[in-house]
Amino acid sequence: MAAEIVNPRSDSESRTGHEEQDGGAEPLESFDPAFALHRGGKMAVQATVPLRDKDDLSLAYTPGVAKVCSAIAEQPDLVHDYTWKSSVVAVVTDGTAVLGLGDIGPGASLPVMEGKAILFKQFGGVDAVPLALDCTDVDEIVETVVRLAPSFGGVNLEDISAPRCFEIEQRLQELLDIPVFHDDQHGTAVVSLAALRNAARLSGRSLGELRAVISGAGAAGVAIAKMLVEAGIGDVAVADRRGVVSRDREDLTPIKREVAQFTNKAGLSGSLEDALAGADVFIGVSGGTVAEAAVASMAEGAFVFAMANPDPEVHPEIAHKYAAVVATGRSDFPNQINNVLAFPGIFAGALQVRASRITEGMKLAAAEALAAVVGDGLAPDYVIPSPFDERVAPAVTAAVAAAARAEGVARR
Repeated sequence: MAAEIVNPRSDSESRTGHEEQDGGAEPLESFDPAFALHRGGKMAVQATVPLRDKDDLSLAYTPGVAKVCSAIAEQPDLVHDYTWKSSVVAVVTDGTAVLGLGDIGPGASLPVMEGKAILFKQFGGVDAVPLALDCTDVDEIVETVVRLAPSFGGVNLEDISAPRCFEIEQRLQELLDIPVFHDDQHGTAVVSLAALRNAARLSGRSLGELRAVISGAGAAGVAIAKMLVEAGIGDVAVADRRGVVSRDREDLTPIKREVAQFTNKAGLSGSLEDALAGADVFIGVSGGTVAEAAVASMAEGAFVFAMANPDPEVHPEIAHKYAAVVATGRSDFPNQINNVLAFPGIFAGALQVRASRITEGMKLAAAEALAAVVGDGLAPDYVIPSPFDERVAPAVTAAVAAAARAEGVARR
């Protein structure tokens, strides 16, 4: 069986004609179509084999299923061939960092996890199961996921607050032999790098010539910094609420101390605005407003990626006054930095070759493939493709699978 993207209700049932809610109140969907779309959930499980008669039933379930179970017991690797394990991902959250809503708990996070699951299917052909855990303790989350892992080919961690997300991912990667990927970190980083590669190509510069400043030292900011360094950026500084993350600061968390070791070669200190003076790239993943004067102080032909939602750190109208390329996290502006460009293809490629993990090389390959989709159409308002470009997922999938083989983590 597989978690197909199917609506368990008819279109009319899902959007009109619902009974009134308790007390005779108008249903929420009378006021907001988002509620109408979500009624009953956005996904269902659909059989992939026929169940028309007793013969079908005897093959799909008892007694026929016993033969398959016995074969897998004797040769455990057969589970990948005779179940859905090799094509299904667990989407795991504890509901502590959901979108811009913060810590809203497991139940309230479930609509987002369902959405993530159908994006996996729609854009990557990967089945996914949302799992909202009613615990926030790191040890409990790790233990729970480890115990659930035999049912899945990969684990996508989602909307888990920093710094806990770093430890949870690291420990699961050490304990499991399947891909574990925190999309809030690495999906954002892959798409950001792809857009930056194309912006640099458009300007005739290499990544090594650029100095970047990242606003935000949480999950996304740290991952972007690591990926830019891996990709050969000239220099990158990360700023949190207290200013530039630098080695001389005594208030840094362990993660930020690590960041200080591989970033900020120029030894910058002070505020975000101070760091932006003369910078080539601004990447915002923290929210809050950046003063126009700070953007104006950046180098000529700068790139501004203001990705906070719903309000970018720098409004595109202001950014365009000073920047050669502007990107946001919103779909109503050009150059949307959207994780859906990355995670479906990354997992599809990893599952295709039964990768034991997702390496830095696989993520870099994903970014390069994503950037290459733009091709000759490269322009200031087109440095990253649309999520609906049908070339995206196949390109990323192929690149990730090839990188997995090259790095020795593929098992087929």
